[in-house]
Amino acid sequence: MTKPRALRPGDRIGIVAPASSFDRDTFYRGVAELRALGFEPVFDESVFERRAYLAGPAEARAERFRAAWRDPSTAAVMAVRGGFGSAHLLPLLEPAEFAGRPKALIGCSDLTALHTFMTQRCGLVTFHGPMVVTLARGEAGYDRASFLGHLTARRPPDPIAVDGLAITRAGTARGPLLGGTLSLLAASLGTRFAFDPPDGHILLLDDVGERPYRLDRLLTQLRQAGILARAAGVVCACFPECDEPDGSLTARDALDELLADIDGPVVRGLATGHTAGTPMLTVPLGVDVTLEAEGATGRLTVEEAAVE
Repeated sequence: MTKPRALRPGDRIGIVAPASSFDRDTFYRGVAELRALGFEPVFDESVFERRAYLAGPAEARAERFRAAWRDPSTAAVMAVRGGFGSAHLLPLLEPAEFAGRPKALIGCSDLTALHTFMTQRCGLVTFHGPMVVTLARGEAGYDRASFLGHLTARRPPDPIAVDGLAITRAGTARGPLLGGTLSLLAASLGTRFAFDPPDGHILLLDDVGERPYRLDRLLTQLRQAGILARAAGVVCACFPECDEPDGSLTARDALDELLADIDGPVVRGLATGHTAGTPMLTVPLGVDVTLEAEGATGRLTVEEAAVE
């Protein structure tokens, strides 16, 4: 995997809208937070284009994404928000456009489609983390330490770890962290952009608003496609708004049962992507992590720097 250059104070970050449209006031609050971190957001009025529930037609969104990546003055590309629509861009992108220009792609949710494209087709490390609308909430929305730690530190003095994860299945495993939003991973299967991780990967799963029977359907699809069998371990995010409305069955119940046969450790509660009111952690995709599920709680450790 090719790692992007570490971000430095003053670096320009291209702002793109590959998915849904968004509120301008929220956008400008997020941009202000990015400046407060010492970076310079780069965008033009075309980012505000709208077509129904999307930030413009697919061709325009793809061209803005390509332009941000081609711009030699930008060191990273960050999405405004998720929602829906990133998958529209995939047939319009050529891996060669991106593989030779490593930059930090930052985002989550619907950006899973682009994360998979970048990690699998371009061989680039990417970052599952906040978007501009997340930054708009300040430190209540995102974890500043993990954001800066993974994006600016070439040689962290110690591995970056997250403790206190709930354990579904005990064990220890090491491998590249890959994955993202469960519904997007499942939707990719059967296409030429299918999520296709290697044996021995650590699978990251995240989602929001998917009731237990839907989680069952999505994980059954991954299981029958052979994805779960290739995972050395599974890290589940918070899965907010996924319980049955009457409380009869929770996302925790469903995940514990549906992932009980994984041949490796399984943990829950990593606060990345869709979180349950806690600041969003940034985690790199495509670098080695160690997942330890022993004793009372689990631990995820990023073993290597994600930038050069």
